[in-house]
Amino acid sequence: MHFKKISIYSLCLTLVLSSCSGKKEEEKTVYENKKFAQGNENTVHLSEKQLQSVGLTTTSIQNRNMEKLVRLNGKAEIAPSHISSVSSIMGGHIKSINVISGSRFSKGQVLAVVEDPQFIQLQQDYLVTRAQLESARLNLNRQKDLNTSKASSDKTLQTAQADYSTLNAALKGLEEKLRIIGISAKGLNSGNIRSRINVYAPFSGFVSKILVNNGQYVNPSDTLFELINPAGLLLELKVFENDVNDIKTGQEILVYSNQNPELKSNAKIISVVPNIENGGSATAIAQLSTANSEFVKGMYINAEVVISSRYTEGLPNESVVSFENKNYVFEDLGKSQYKMIPVTVGISDDQFTEILKAEHLKNKKIVQKGAYGLLMMLKNKAE
Repeated sequence: MHFKKISIYSLCLTLVLSSCSGKKEEEKTVYENKKFAQGNENTVHLSEKQLQSVGLTTTSIQNRNMEKLVRLNGKAEIAPSHISSVSSIMGGHIKSINVISGSRFSKGQVLAVVEDPQFIQLQQDYLVTRAQLESARLNLNRQKDLNTSKASSDKTLQTAQADYSTLNAALKGLEEKLRIIGISAKGLNSGNIRSRINVYAPFSGFVSKILVNNGQYVNPSDTLFELINPAGLLLELKVFENDVNDIKTGQEILVYSNQNPELKSNAKIISVVPNIENGGSATAIAQLSTANSEFVKGMYINAEVVISSRYTEGLPNESVVSFENKNYVFEDLGKSQYKMIPVTVGISDDQFTEILKAEHLKNKKIVQKGAYGLLMMLKNKAE
């Protein structure tokens, strides 16, 4: 019994000590987390030696015109309206292919040659119908003369007129079919009938895909080539959420590739998709002001957008430091003492950062060179 009492007493004592120890550790952690935020911990004092090594300079709030430069990135794509699938109007065997994937072509250039006996038959039908139409025309004129003198009946004249009209319609239809497959009906005669037709490029551009090979039989529904018209090149740019309100349709931008960042081309925002995606960004669509062969489908590109300037208050960029996603500046209190002050920033350019609601900083000396060094010293002091 005596042993059991001692054991119970020891267990209780252990639990009490553990509880006190845990409480002290918790209080210590809370203290350390809040230490950096305490008022007296936002001030750092430099020795003469530290002051010389840091080389501090000071400045003050300044009024100036500032422009916000927004940097975007994305990819070059082709509008669906400028990607074309080319097929043969009539079926046949591929006799030759005159381009390769990736090659440039001009409008009207022969991309491929298709051969089939039906092309011969179509031309024969046209020539036969044309001859029949001429015969029907002569017969119609004869029947008109005979009908005038009452040598033939009205019914005979009507039949001649119907035959002529039917053959004329048939000839027009055959003529249009020949035009579609690239054969001129005007110069066609029995001596220049051919078994092959050409597949022509509808515009100037690049060959994206070749889906056939020589000797293959193709139907009118089969795609022979996929062609890209570079005039439809679009730039799909990512716009981060905090910049969405600054990007507008119609803005002029500069774009460049990672391979050649010095060569910048003019473009214009033509659309902004009103939707924030899961990654925290929206999409802006831009179009080059002039065609540029440097940009091709799938290429990663960068863009710069200059937002309209405004007259505002700001500090040099090196005066503003960041810690845990918040921004600060250091005030020179004199006697080698410097106090860290939280600030809210706005737009920034290559030299200055806008300070919003900067009334509390007016007439104060703000550290310029050496602000980051002060932040490091203050952090080490807090730790």
